[in-house]
Amino acid sequence: MLRIKELREDNDKKQIEIAQLLGIQQNSYSQIENEKNTIQVEHLIKLASFYNTSTDYILGLTDEIKPYPKTKIKK
Repeated sequence: MLRIKELREDNDKKQIEIAQLLGIQQNSYSQIENEKNTIQVEHLIKLASFYNTSTDYILGLTDEIKPYPKTKIKK
């Protein structure tokens, strides 16, 4: 269960706006939102960043909307 429709509506965005953000057609986004087509990983990451949440939240794997803390890369 994807939460992208819920996130979009909570942020007062239209499908066309999110489709443009992802660089896809509105009907393609609609199919993803209605789970008639799968979401590409790069789109999932872009949406998580845009909505300031985690990919796990979008995918319904957690109910925690806050994104995970950024990992510091050790040199």
